[in-house]
Amino acid sequence: MSEARGAAAAVFRLIDEGNDPGINEADVWKDDTESIYNINGDIEFDNIDFIYPSRKEAPVLHNLSLIARAGQRTALVGSSGCGKSTCLSLLLRYYEPSSGRITIDGRSITDYNVKQLRENIGAVSQEPILFDMSIYENIRFGKLNATQEEIEQAAREANAHHFIMQLPDKYKTLVGERGVQLSGGEKQRIALARALIKQPTFLLLDEATSALDNVNEKIVQEALDRACHGRTTIVIAHRLSTIQNAHQIYVLEKGSVIEQGTHETLMVKEGGKYQAMVKRQQMEGIYDDQDNMMSIKKATEEDEKSIPCILNGAAQPLFAFLLVKIVEAFKYCSISERRHHIVLTSFLFLLLGVGLFILRFFQYTAFAISGSKLTQRIRSKAFACLLRQEVAYFDRPENSSGAICTRLSSHASAIQEMTGTRLGVICELAIEVLHNMRTIKQLSIEKEILRQYSELIHKLFISSWKPLLLSSMISSVFWTLDGFAIAFLYWRALILIEKNELTSNHIMTMFALIVFTIQALKVLGMTSIRVAASISAAEAFFDLFDRKPAIDNTSTEGQELVDFHGEIKFDQVKFIYPTRSTAIILDTFQLNIKPSQHVALVGRSGCGKSTIIQLLERFYDVTSGKILVDGIDIQKLNLQWIRSHFGLVSQEPVLFDLTIAENIAYGLENVSMEDIINAARRANIHQFIEQLPQGYETKVGLKGSFLSGGEKQRIAIARVLLRQPKVLLLDEATSAMDSHNEQIVQEALEQAQREDSSRTSLNVAHRLSTIRSCDLICVLERGHIVESGTYTELTQRRGAYYKMLARDNLQ
Repeated sequence: MSEARGAAAAVFRLIDEGNDPGINEADVWKDDTESIYNINGDIEFDNIDFIYPSRKEAPVLHNLSLIARAGQRTALVGSSGCGKSTCLSLLLRYYEPSSGRITIDGRSITDYNVKQLRENIGAVSQEPILFDMSIYENIRFGKLNATQEEIEQAAREANAHHFIMQLPDKYKTLVGERGVQLSGGEKQRIALARALIKQPTFLLLDEATSALDNVNEKIVQEALDRACHGRTTIVIAHRLSTIQNAHQIYVLEKGSVIEQGTHETLMVKEGGKYQAMVKRQQMEGIYDDQDNMMSIKKATEEDEKSIPCILNGAAQPLFAFLLVKIVEAFKYCSISERRHHIVLTSFLFLLLGVGLFILRFFQYTAFAISGSKLTQRIRSKAFACLLRQEVAYFDRPENSSGAICTRLSSHASAIQEMTGTRLGVICELAIEVLHNMRTIKQLSIEKEILRQYSELIHKLFISSWKPLLLSSMISSVFWTLDGFAIAFLYWRALILIEKNELTSNHIMTMFALIVFTIQALKVLGMTSIRVAASISAAEAFFDLFDRKPAIDNTSTEGQELVDFHGEIKFDQVKFIYPTRSTAIILDTFQLNIKPSQHVALVGRSGCGKSTIIQLLERFYDVTSGKILVDGIDIQKLNLQWIRSHFGLVSQEPVLFDLTIAENIAYGLENVSMEDIINAARRANIHQFIEQLPQGYETKVGLKGSFLSGGEKQRIAIARVLLRQPKVLLLDEATSAMDSHNEQIVQEALEQAQREDSSRTSLNVAHRLSTIRSCDLICVLERGHIVESGTYTELTQRRGAYYKMLARDNLQ
């Protein structure tokens, strides 16, 4: 009861906070009403200061003023971390400014209904957020009452309809947790369709085409241009060619506007920041700032424990026997004899009580300790088993984060407490909501999410209520056994006494034994249901413990090469994702990478480029064919050794809720601060870190939420450079950076390739300018190489690569 009251207090506190307007958006839950004001007009930021609540020592915006005119396109440019994305967060009212105000058509945005404000804003962010649902449901979230025709039209506008129709389940295809079943470009196009379907008054584009290849980027950019026509649009851009036709461009630095004007007026401003940024990109030969974002231990002491167990089990019969003896003592006529028997029996009762006290104390203490240790051991072993599983294991719906969370919490506790309920789906939804709260708020779908959550809760209630009927019936039977048994006992005893087959002493003995036996049966009956639940939960863990992963991350087996040269060969490789058995990703793929060679892979989104890197890291194994590393089948090599020699910088940087220094050195032991700083310098992040009040001890937040996309990526690059890998795998490593930082980090990556002349590198790229110096460029299409050669050879051949370059130049 006390535990329940303690838990309820926290829940009631959360419910009571619903009446606090300071921390709740009450407008979101109100029924749809007519807007008091027409939400349209100029957007103005008037002397805005802002500090994130979690980083009060680091101001983000300072005296920022800008105007986005109605019906016009306004662009925000500047280095990573200068406050561009923060401006959009303030406009969407994720936060309130520390000072100053934001107005639409002269009225403060706080005067507008927050739900209707967000419904009038379509936003496409740098990192696309999808929910673990079908493609149809993900697009429908942009407009809950949208028809199938409207959804398909939005997908066409975002250049997503074609690839969706090629999927086996088309619009009913499940995208997986966080869209894991789709490539980066495919996820971004679905997110774009979700924004376009609502036909918003305002459009916020935060590098909306960053993850697309050059072909799709051009088509989607044209769709965006059509969508922006006559609509108030704010564009955040690193790729300056995409905003040259903007009506107004604001250049931000350290949270303030330092330049403003059109592309033409800013270009004639000698020594200006914008002019320098454009020239830097032109020096790189990037005509349009090229695609910015590519990417139970068994008991062994049973004999010793048997005596206490026998004594504990014999307590109830012994109690019944002594009760009979004390009743019999009263039949003696002699006072001294009666006193002797009663005192003796009472003393035995006292000894029994003391013995039971000691036994029960150690029993409950032992069960509490062993139960906690069992839970801890099961959770640890289960988590270790989960870490052993191959990546494909986590692609399955039954192994989502919510289901795994339940196994590690509810099921483990069920084995200890012999109770538990399967809350995996609910837990999964709750986790997804918490991780994607900004997207949910921007789409104003809080009511829809609550409806889905309520449906899940109702289904759980129905599924758990039916078994409780049987449980209640069994419990009621056990609790009425007393009356039935005593009634039957006295009726039968009367017959036996009348026949002189039993004496009154025998009747009393049987009465006591039966009554106490029934008490024990009641306890057993009440715990049997919990025991059944415990067994069911245990089976789930035993299945996990017994599962042999196809790719065992903890295996110590396999060969380790003493002199690893970095030669890689894909020999007739065919690959199909286990969860998408009808879609062939790689088909008879052939590629030879020589030691110290720098190879680039280019092609449309979804053509298999990132899959190749995942196969090299052995996140998956090939369906057929072989991958040879220095002539040896990669499946015969020690897995940990392979991954220690491969350094991966992926398209979407992953940081942990630790300090910056801990993130850079993550997984390594005894790393000096000097080495960490050196890696940060090479990734062009040291100067930024030094400006933070806590420097390298600054917490980055959950998934790096306290940092901008470019800052997160540079920390991820520093983490790889610290490990000095033999093979460098780059999956659009510089995609989230502005042109200035991209140039410096690109130089750092090239330096990392040069500092070890024997280092092999494989670069997945959409941005063609970053791969011109590669020894070999391979163009992929539908899972195989259609063209390969050096930059010069491919341009002279005038094939697929030349056409990609031509499209860039036309832009």
